[in-house]
Amino acid sequence: MGKFVITTRKNGEFQFNLKAGNGEIILASEGYTTKAACVNGIESVKKNAANDGRYERKEAKNGKLFFNLKASNGQVIGSSELYESASGRDKGIESVKRNAPEADVVDQTA
Repeated sequence: MGKFVITTRKNGEFQFNLKAGNGEIILASEGYTTKAACVNGIESVKKNAANDGRYERKEAKNGKLFFNLKASNGQVIGSSELYESASGRDKGIESVKRNAPEADVVDQTA
């Protein structure tokens, strides 16, 4: 079962990673200035994860593939790692869809 892990960046911002059952990071957030905003971001991922139309499939400058998960307002709420192939990226999207809605939240900032 997947889990969201909240951590603090060196600059003091809060960030979450969605980890699959094997511990691999499948979605990472940007930095948030408050923990409350970070928790809201997690709730947004849970709410939007099942909607395939919320995934933006992209190619990085180096030719590798990744995806962004967007909220209903179009704002990016999480980004994937880089993948070598479209099938790998699509498996990553399926993993977010499967893991995010029921994932527990682990706060490592306390």
